[in-house]
Amino acid sequence: MTSAVRHAAPQAQAVAPQAEHPVPDRQGGSLYTADPELRALLPLYLPADLLNVLQPHLERMGELAGGVLDELAMIADQNPPTLTHRTRSGVDQQRVHKHPAYVELERVAFSEFGLAAVSHRAGVFGWDKPMPPAAKYALTYMLVQAEFGLCCPLSMTDSLTRTLRKFGDPALVERFLPSLTTQVFEDLFQGAMFMTEQGAGSDVAATATRAVRDPQAEGGWRLIGDKWFCSNPDAGLAMVLARVEDEAGNAVPGHKGVSLFLLPRKLADGSDNRFRIIRLKDKLGTRSMASGEIRLEGASAYLVGEPGRGFVQMADMINNSRLSNGVRAAGLMRRALTEGLFIARERKAFDKRLEDMPLMRRQLLKLTLPTEQARTMVFQTAEALRRADAGEADAYPLMRILTPLIKFRACRDARKVTGDAMEIRGGCGYIEEWSDPRLVRDAHLGSIWEGTSNIVALDVLRAIRREGSLPALRAHLAGLLADTPLQATARATFESAIERASAFAASAAEAGADGDLLARQAASGLYHVTTAVAMAWEAGRIGSVRRMRLAQLVLRHRVLPQDPLSAQAEPEWLADTVAPPADGVVRAAGAVDQVNVF
Repeated sequence: MTSAVRHAAPQAQAVAPQAEHPVPDRQGGSLYTADPELRALLPLYLPADLLNVLQPHLERMGELAGGVLDELAMIADQNPPTLTHRTRSGVDQQRVHKHPAYVELERVAFSEFGLAAVSHRAGVFGWDKPMPPAAKYALTYMLVQAEFGLCCPLSMTDSLTRTLRKFGDPALVERFLPSLTTQVFEDLFQGAMFMTEQGAGSDVAATATRAVRDPQAEGGWRLIGDKWFCSNPDAGLAMVLARVEDEAGNAVPGHKGVSLFLLPRKLADGSDNRFRIIRLKDKLGTRSMASGEIRLEGASAYLVGEPGRGFVQMADMINNSRLSNGVRAAGLMRRALTEGLFIARERKAFDKRLEDMPLMRRQLLKLTLPTEQARTMVFQTAEALRRADAGEADAYPLMRILTPLIKFRACRDARKVTGDAMEIRGGCGYIEEWSDPRLVRDAHLGSIWEGTSNIVALDVLRAIRREGSLPALRAHLAGLLADTPLQATARATFESAIERASAFAASAAEAGADGDLLARQAASGLYHVTTAVAMAWEAGRIGSVRRMRLAQLVLRHRVLPQDPLSAQAEPEWLADTVAPPADGVVRAAGAVDQVNVF
């Protein structure tokens, strides 16, 4: 544990009393304690024995994220990294200088909590095997509520490790895996992905960086070219896409020539590899974390898997990264909602608390629905990933569609939720001393990183066309609904929503290029129906009338037709809520009121 965290952690036990101060401030309060719904849902997605092991670490992460990590994140955001190209004595030696506050955050995430290692080896928190994705993402969900930028290197290190283990030569895995998964901070190799080029962003087939065979090079290959957007550019290892040549020395065109390479920053003899950071990017958000432009000048690299399979291998890696994007979007929304709920409860205007005003309650509900949708989708997708990795039938096509769905919709929702939550704080929310501006700036990255909204929506249709994902999704939703206690009218409404969303997506996928115009609409429909059904299932499992009501409100406000100029009463089916569980007991979701939404 670092000194700043060690000394500051005891202060993060409870929110300081406001004593009628007109500007409420919840800094120092646990973000885990403030989220009873999360505590109620975790037993649905984690085995009881593992949850018992994780519980104190979730509590600690919640305390740190609500206090000292939030303070460190603000300092790191205000003091972005810098790049030097030479030492003071004139030696060419590049170095990215990170603020000590950011380094403290790195130590907590990589070392104390082992977030890049927990899915790949035993021993983290004393657990005797790698943990399932839901465990890692539950902790990340708490961390990102304080610090977004660092979660990018965490995700890339995790995804690089996964891809290397899955496709890399066993000797290569044996050499580098210990450094990627160690919790000894000084021995750690962080990961990066150098994929994007000026003319090849989402269009991977346009990759121009060349890979040339050279038996004298470490790894047997040399890479030549420019990469345009490289986050964590001083990482110990990076995955790089490059185009191989045929036997005549000609570049192999299209996807067939794109291959995946592992690029070490330092060679085995301790010397620097032959690539340079040209400059660092001046970004809207994620300011704490360095992103740069890389020039590969004959850099030594190792081929990962077979030549010409880079697109397929990258797709597997990006699936993991896209889920991580969804986790981050969900966490940002939860932090924004937590702040909004606190302000509404503590702030008074016109002799009333904000939470007692009808328009404020409506605004909070509009923030709550996408926040809860995203969290449910995180756990549903994480469970599908666990099952797919275990080789379970139909799990891969299910995961293959859930991943772009959460990346597409949750990342877009985060932009609106963080912005609208800023409004609740009022003028203070626009000031950089508070978390709101940082949340808004960081939220905009999700819709760009690992594929823009258009690209990811089209990937939903691609999963339907090529992977047979739609039948797998429909079967999954039908299974959840069958396991959910519902009154007849409500059940029929859910079933109809599944059928209509599936039919629309299927018709868009079958229409080819003409159907591509409907990709965003189809993806949104599937996302909203999937989250509504899964939230209803969660409500039935934990016996929460409140959560069932939220699930039904998702259908009403995001799926079902309504007249925007009509003051409509709630439909009868919405009042049916949840039928009693088999044992007749309706349980509350933590400390949350069962009937009222707030």
